[in-house]
Amino acid sequence: MSIRVLLVDDQALLRGTFRILLEATPGIEVVGEACDGSDAVDQVRSQPTDVVLMDIRMPGLDGIEATRIITGDEALAGVKVLILTTFETDEYVADALHAGASGFVGKGIHPQELIDAIRTIAAGDALLSPAATRSLIQRFLARRPPARHAAPMLESLTGREREVVMLAATGLSNDEIAEHLGISVLTAKTHVNRAMVKLRARDRAHLVIAAYEGGLVHPSQ
Repeated sequence: MSIRVLLVDDQALLRGTFRILLEATPGIEVVGEACDGSDAVDQVRSQPTDVVLMDIRMPGLDGIEATRIITGDEALAGVKVLILTTFETDEYVADALHAGASGFVGKGIHPQELIDAIRTIAAGDALLSPAATRSLIQRFLARRPPARHAAPMLESLTGREREVVMLAATGLSNDEIAEHLGISVLTAKTHVNRAMVKLRARDRAHLVIAAYEGGLVHPSQ
């Protein structure tokens, strides 16, 4: 079954470029294009969509608010939002993640990396480009006060789950976590999934945010 993608960007040329790339990729189907957040919300509600490739800066309803509406709608629980950003200039990445986005990529990304990112998001493995993700989360969450609800929730984790969450927050994959702790990949994945349930994280990216906001990991680490 193909991954159904909605392209959201106010630049028609960029949408067209992404469409050409994705429509030439087996297993990915472009179901539509939207020029702003309102259009994106309407289209997601009117047609089956798996991944929304969402720009942040758009006239009218921006990508952050559109993401918040989409991820907050129980009827759209299976829809993942992949944010488009420019790593050096966008200061809205943390807001987008808090709004429910599952990950982000730069507009200068290599074509194959974009395809891989869409497949990763669709599969629910939301932590993309670990080094870049770690750097951005550290950069933006360092400016935010800790969330009051995060620390008590961390107390529900077992010792091993806390270890796994700390390693995930530094950008390690399940394979790398397993190697670091001397456990199987399946066991590492199980600990990650249990931690996500306990911390009410919709995906891996939000598990990382919970680790930082709860003080389990600090930006200097």
